[in-house]
Amino acid sequence: MFRYTKLTAVREVLIWMITIIGLLPFYFLIATAFKTDQEALTTSAMAPPQSLDFNAFIEVLTTGGRNSIPMAMLNSAIITAGAIFGLVLFGSVAAYVITRRTRAWTNLTFYLVLIAIILPAQLGTVPLYIGARSVGLTGNAIGMILLWIGILLPLSVFLYASFFRGLTTEYEEAAVIDGASPTQAFFRVVLPLMAPATGTVAILAGLIVWNDFFNSLIFLGGSTTQTLPVAMYTYVGGLVSAWNKIFAVVIISMIPILLFYMFAQKKFIQGFAGGLKG
Repeated sequence: MFRYTKLTAVREVLIWMITIIGLLPFYFLIATAFKTDQEALTTSAMAPPQSLDFNAFIEVLTTGGRNSIPMAMLNSAIITAGAIFGLVLFGSVAAYVITRRTRAWTNLTFYLVLIAIILPAQLGTVPLYIGARSVGLTGNAIGMILLWIGILLPLSVFLYASFFRGLTTEYEEAAVIDGASPTQAFFRVVLPLMAPATGTVAILAGLIVWNDFFNSLIFLGGSTTQTLPVAMYTYVGGLVSAWNKIFAVVIISMIPILLFYMFAQKKFIQGFAGGLKG
């Protein structure tokens, strides 16, 4: 029987204190974003806004030009969605072949995948840029999508392979007996069982691609296809001390990925727990 003791009370107080400390930056962010220009410069970050002022958000969302925040959000969404789709499709197929084949090359391929995860992608930035520029894949969304699929494919294969190894072949065999082809058995039977792995791949890849600054700056620099982190960097550099507008940009950039995580968090947690949902 559970007993509420003094030690339990102390633990609860400590947890609440740690939580409040962890949430303080978000309070500063939200409170400053809803202040007027004058309040943001003259009042303390701890002070709440005298009244909710949405002018910072309106100005940020209505500013046009090459570094338009709405356009940058659209570019980031297209690149992120395209990369996730490619990673789920190619990663699941590659992992399925690696785990279901018993030939010697499959183990070697899997070890190469592990090595590719460990190696930093920045080592290949220069040759990748030269190659992408030679075939016209710099400065556009298609090139960035292909780049991210190539960079994150080893991680996708590794995550899917871990799940496929825990899945028996009875599902595929039953589908084949019912008249399904190997391709139909994979996409209609096996892949739906990989929903936890798919959620894990989608969220991890989404966070990495959405928040990327380095590759976007190099491969999209000077083009009209700017992603949100690059547009934010340019925007922050131009505003200098307009903290309410700067924080408004940060909040806007956080909303899509938070909504995506809330939508897929169940599969994400199941993925880390290694569970399979039949």
